[in-house]
Amino acid sequence: MRFFEGIRLAFEQIRSQKLKSFFSLLGVIIGVMFLVLVVGIVEGMDRYIRDTLTEKVFGVNTVTIRRTPRVQVNTSRAQARAWRRAPRLTYDDLDYIAENLTLPATIAVESGTSGELEADNGRKVENVQIRGASAEIFSIRPWTPERGRVYTRQEASRGVPVVVLGKSTAEVLFDQVDPIGRTVRLRGFPYRVIGVLEEQGSFLGQSLDNLAIAPDRSPVKSFTNPRGIVDQIILKAEAPDGVPALREQAEEIMRVRRRLRPAIENNFQVETTESSLTFWDNISRVLFVALPGLVAISLVVGGIVIMNIMLVSVMERTREIGVRKAIGARRKDILTQVMIETATLSGVGALVGAGVGAGLTILVGAVSPLPAVVATKWITAGVLLGITVGMISGVYPAARAARLHPVDALRYE
Repeated sequence: MRFFEGIRLAFEQIRSQKLKSFFSLLGVIIGVMFLVLVVGIVEGMDRYIRDTLTEKVFGVNTVTIRRTPRVQVNTSRAQARAWRRAPRLTYDDLDYIAENLTLPATIAVESGTSGELEADNGRKVENVQIRGASAEIFSIRPWTPERGRVYTRQEASRGVPVVVLGKSTAEVLFDQVDPIGRTVRLRGFPYRVIGVLEEQGSFLGQSLDNLAIAPDRSPVKSFTNPRGIVDQIILKAEAPDGVPALREQAEEIMRVRRRLRPAIENNFQVETTESSLTFWDNISRVLFVALPGLVAISLVVGGIVIMNIMLVSVMERTREIGVRKAIGARRKDILTQVMIETATLSGVGALVGAGVGAGLTILVGAVSPLPAVVATKWITAGVLLGITVGMISGVYPAARAARLHPVDALRYE
């Protein structure tokens, strides 16, 4: 009963002293609101980057062999020079891996550059991502034709000049006209359009649909890399649990291929989606720790305000506390009542802050490019944190009220 009595008294105080209660809870409301909002944005960015990089950029269940890392952060000059001295990947490397690989996997090569595309109607597109890739790439990347088809292994091995366009590239070049069968020029070389991909969207403001994919042995090879050189060799495991073993075997094959002794470091890079996301793991770890920590400062300020408001409340109710003690209330009863009132006040503020924060998070996700999401676990954490701050702030006022002597409290004016 003491518990529900304390809650009732807290709500009576909020109802009778609305303005004072609002300002006393303002710090908790703002703290929890920004905690939910900031963490919602960070959580949304984390999911967005992981899902997009995994599905649309790196590929699911893939192991990629490259000359240099895909993502380079805080690289020393010595390390950069070592990467530049590393041998380039070749078609011979691809053949050697294919011959010696014992695990089931799909293998593809891919090289890329950017350039201008010109259609047979005179329209042009700038900064198109031009990819020269083997036909197996369509089994690895999420590139599904919306119209037409993708090229076959026979077309890729013979170097037939056919091209598959990204959706936005096709729309700019041909507008409402069906592009299938039309001709585009890649760096002056004529290519026949055989397919248009489904829309991929964008990643960090960069379109994934401004794209042209052609067979790696077609004329595109003359401007993506020197003869016989490829940017990367991609292997796709049949299931996620097969990726570690595939990565290990691919690394062993390349070390044997390049005759590297055990003490010598790799002069190539073997990456998986998880290893490529290490840079984001480090960034997100800092964001998840630092930003909520900064926001929690307002909760501390709110707690100080609640403590002062409760001290005033205790002074205003000194005679009431004296009466309670005179009729048999113990120190523990007074202490519990004040603590319950304080926790209820801060809990109301935390719930209001969580509701406002969730609403703002939804609004940010709807009207801005930030991929914010409402995370239920963080709303719960924010509410519990607000209640905890209120309880801690109520310790001193509660202790002071519990120490009052009944006679002195009854004589208080």
